[in-house]
Amino acid sequence: MQARLERLRQKMKQEGLLALLITNLKNIYYLTGFWGTAGTVLVTEDRQVLITDDRYITYAQSVVTDFEVVSNRDALSVVAQVLKDANLRELAFEDEVSVAYYHAMQTVFERMQLTPTTGVVMGLRMIKDEVEVATIQRACQISDQAFLDALDFIKPGKTEIEVANFLDFRMREMGSEAVSFDTIVASGYRSAMPHGRASNKVIATGDALTLDFGCIYNHYVSDMTRTIYVGSVSDEEAEIYQTVLAANQALIAEAKAGMEYREFDGVPRRVIERAGYGSYFTHGIGHGMGLDVHELPYFRQTATDTIQAGMVLTDEPGIYLEGKYGVRIEDDLLITDTGCTILTRAPKELIVI
Repeated sequence: MQARLERLRQKMKQEGLLALLITNLKNIYYLTGFWGTAGTVLVTEDRQVLITDDRYITYAQSVVTDFEVVSNRDALSVVAQVLKDANLRELAFEDEVSVAYYHAMQTVFERMQLTPTTGVVMGLRMIKDEVEVATIQRACQISDQAFLDALDFIKPGKTEIEVANFLDFRMREMGSEAVSFDTIVASGYRSAMPHGRASNKVIATGDALTLDFGCIYNHYVSDMTRTIYVGSVSDEEAEIYQTVLAANQALIAEAKAGMEYREFDGVPRRVIERAGYGSYFTHGIGHGMGLDVHELPYFRQTATDTIQAGMVLTDEPGIYLEGKYGVRIEDDLLITDTGCTILTRAPKELIVI
């Protein structure tokens, strides 16, 4: 945690921030190790304070080592006193606060300069340390095994929601805390919906079946997608599947630190475009993940930023033929200086059950 705090102070210095108020609970966990529903953090040049309430104070004092820990339900009054003691007249804050919270800050800090900031801590979270990587890897292992177990469960006549429930509870049985998002199980024509939440549709022989799911393990997430076929697969479906798989593998072969965001998106997109399905790949190639299933960075075809070693990114090309079927294959990748490591290891060959 001390290293993360030092990186934050370096970033604050670079951006000219004398004091930073942090209210995003996952950012607070990242910096302090405290996980709860009531938390506020203030970081200045020489002080760092975590404010919570009596429900959490004993727990907070037991897990937080590098911060002053204060119990007070009026967190802003504590912040105001720390700023007064330091003779500070400026306060930066995370710009995701509610309008009501901002109005409360205006009242408490009426003679101060309030400066909204975007992505200060989120930017630090993009680069995972060894502990974070190991935790994400365990989450991916749980998802991998749940997929393998689901292959024995899925049969014609099961509903999508039954399959989703199986995946969710199987991951719980293996130690996950929760699912990282609402599990997507989309069969037949519904597999052409990139975010088709599980429904009561009955899975039938001949259906394509897309499973997009993940779990939370020790606060960190996994996120994977596999598409399989029930009973049979047509020649067209097999061709499209192999195209998506080739796009997925092309990015794995090329991804490494220093690659521009637009090229990270472009490598798999060109594979799909060359196969004649470019207009059917309707979303970005992926996103960062960690404490959130969707976090920085995000990718678009015009972005010139570069990916960095330590990022964990998704690789999820897809082709969707509306009203017929779709295919998506998604892996979680750890970026290194020389390439990438695949964290999701569930099989990707065309599977017919």
